[in-house]
Amino acid sequence: MHYYRYENAECLILPKNLGKTISVNCLFPQGVLSDLTQVTRLHGFDPVWGVLVVGTVTFILGFAGCVGALRENICLLKFFAGVIGFIFFLELTAAVLAFVFQGQVREWISDFFLANVKAYREDIDLQNLIDSLQKLNHCCGAKDPNDWNLNVYFNCSESNPSREKCGVPFSCCISDPADTVVNTQCGYDVRASGTPSVWSNTIYVKGCMIALEEWLPRNLYIVAGVFIVISLLQMVGIFLARTLIGDIEKVKFNYY
Repeated sequence: MHYYRYENAECLILPKNLGKTISVNCLFPQGVLSDLTQVTRLHGFDPVWGVLVVGTVTFILGFAGCVGALRENICLLKFFAGVIGFIFFLELTAAVLAFVFQGQVREWISDFFLANVKAYREDIDLQNLIDSLQKLNHCCGAKDPNDWNLNVYFNCSESNPSREKCGVPFSCCISDPADTVVNTQCGYDVRASGTPSVWSNTIYVKGCMIALEEWLPRNLYIVAGVFIVISLLQMVGIFLARTLIGDIEKVKFNYY
């Protein structure tokens, strides 16, 4: 069960097969386009934008490399090699800074996660991302389940009319492998009474920041291996592009 709805929903009515039947198609409820900026106002992250940016950069690089090699276009090949080199430099810089400023990075990630907790119900993609993260890492909130007090639906204030008051999302719940249907109401009223030691019978009480810090050392070699493979592929791409540029320039010099 997902609580994702639009206020003042209106439908655009289109006639279909005029003269035979008139059907009503609800294309875009009023407010869909405004939701694209709603998460930004709440300082949350919409995963769709990340996918769009990565996809756009990948398409441009692929187009430049492919067309540049086929048409022997030095300009496109230089653009391809330059952008890959710039991305490699950014990755290397980010890795060094993350290692040097571990405390600041940890604090930034925690603040980022809390901002997205606040915007949890405002975007379905963000909601699914947080649910997947919590279920995968068996965690709840950034530091502990009480972080969900930041969300208007889950906070324990007396003025909160939400049925999810003093609860947590279902992704925080300890699932039974025998269950075939996900109980989306398992987190209701969990934090209304008791202590984290009592909650641990029903939900995960470990924060996702702690889970991440525990996961990284266990998978350090995998992370390092992935980074090395990506770096090698980028360097090979730069080498091949520069080699092809040199061959093209040599042929042109001999021709003229």
